[in-house]
Amino acid sequence: MSRYWSKVVQQLSPYVPGEQPKLDNLVKLNTNENPYGPSPKVIEAIQTELGDNLRLYPDPASEQLRQTVADYYGIQAEQIFVGNGSDEVLAHLFNALLKHEQSILFPDISYSFYPVYCGLYGIDYKCVPLADDFSLKVKDYLQPNGGIIFPNPNAPTGQLVSLVDIEWLLENNTDSVVVIDEAYIDFGGESAVKLIDRFPNLLVTQTLSKSRSLAGLRVGLAFGHVDLIEALIRVKDSFNSYPMDSLASVGAVAAFEDKKYFESICNKVIESRQKLADELTQLGFEMSPSSANFVFARHAQRDAGELAAALRGHGVIVRHFKQDRIEQYLRITVGTDQQNKVLLEALKSILASYVSS
Repeated sequence: MSRYWSKVVQQLSPYVPGEQPKLDNLVKLNTNENPYGPSPKVIEAIQTELGDNLRLYPDPASEQLRQTVADYYGIQAEQIFVGNGSDEVLAHLFNALLKHEQSILFPDISYSFYPVYCGLYGIDYKCVPLADDFSLKVKDYLQPNGGIIFPNPNAPTGQLVSLVDIEWLLENNTDSVVVIDEAYIDFGGESAVKLIDRFPNLLVTQTLSKSRSLAGLRVGLAFGHVDLIEALIRVKDSFNSYPMDSLASVGAVAAFEDKKYFESICNKVIESRQKLADELTQLGFEMSPSSANFVFARHAQRDAGELAAALRGHGVIVRHFKQDRIEQYLRITVGTDQQNKVLLEALKSILASYVSS
C-alpha cells in the first residue's frame, strides 16, 4: 500500500464489477446487459444533440429529463433525482440518508456494492439472512436500524418482494429511510414509486441500464419525498453539480418517451427468460424464481465453478459468485434466443462430457 494513501483508502475493499472481456466472439451473459439495443429514437436524439452546444455545460438540474420521468409516472419533478448511473445515486443516498448511529440493514445475499459504500462512508451495517429458499422476509427487518435497503427484484437471486409486503414494511418501520433498489423491476415486478406520496421515508432507485438498454449512457434515478430528494441534491452539489451530460439526458428522455419499444423489449426478455429456465431445468438445473433479466441456477450434480470455467472454454461467460450460501450458483443473463441457444448447446456438451469421462 502506498504511504501516501488516506487511511480510508487503505481500509477499502472496492466493488468488483462483472468482467468486460476483450476477446471477440464471446457470448457475454455475465453482467445483465440488455441483449437488445436501445430505442432508435434514443440514437436519433443523441445524433441531433451532437454539435456546437457540447461546448456548454448541461442543465445542472436535468429539468427536461426529470419532467419527462415525472409525466411517465404521474408524479412531480421535485420528487425525482437523477445521477450518473444508479451506482452514483446509491452512493449519494448512502452518504445523505443512511449515515446514522444505528446500523443499516440489507440482505446477506444482495448487491455487493452495499458493503463497499458502508466502508467508504464509515457506515455500520448488519446483514439480514435471506430464508433458505433465498426469499426476503420483510418481518426480519423489524429491528432497530438506521435505514433499510434491498434490491427488488433482489440480485443475484432474482426474487421479488411484493408491493404488499413493501407497504407493510413501510407501515411498520417509520423512523428510518427504506430504500427499494429497482434496477430490475421492469422484468416482472410492480414499482414502489406509486407509494412515495404515502410514505415520506420511502426512496426508490432505478436505472436505465437494464430495461432501457442504456448501460453505456449511465443514467440513474431516485424517487421520493421532496425532503429526501433535497438531501440528495445537497450531496450531489457538494460533489459534482453537473453529473448528467447533455447526450445522456436527451437519450434518456427519448427512452422514456418511446414506451412501445420499451414494453416490447421487456416482453421479449421475459419470454426468453421462461424458455431458458425451462431448458435449464431439463438439463438438471435448479433455479430461484426470477423476476429479473437473469436466472440464478445451480446444477444438482456439477460444481458451479467448474461449469463456469467449462462454459468459458466454449466461448460463453456467466457470473459465478464464491460467496457463502451461493457458491454453487451461476447467475446467467438472459440473452437473445440465439445467445441462449449457444449457452444451452455448450452446457449439453459439457454435461455429456462428464458422463462419458
